[in-house]
Amino acid sequence: MAVYVLALGDHKRGEQSDRGDVPGWVMITLMSAVLVMGLLAVAGPALEGLFQQAISKVSK
Repeated sequence: MAVYVLALGDHKRGEQSDRGDVPGWVMITLMSAVLVMGLLAVAGPALEGLFQQAISKVSK
């Protein structure tokens, strides 16, 4: 099995880098954060009610 190590700048012109699509990952991260905030906004009161109910049962 051969292992290839390339220094920065050793790739040929026209070849794609293995670094990935940074703007795409930023967009995925931001969209995930917005989705989580939206779910918490919708489900937050219900989750808080469940938590308060569980705490009240434990403290009896």
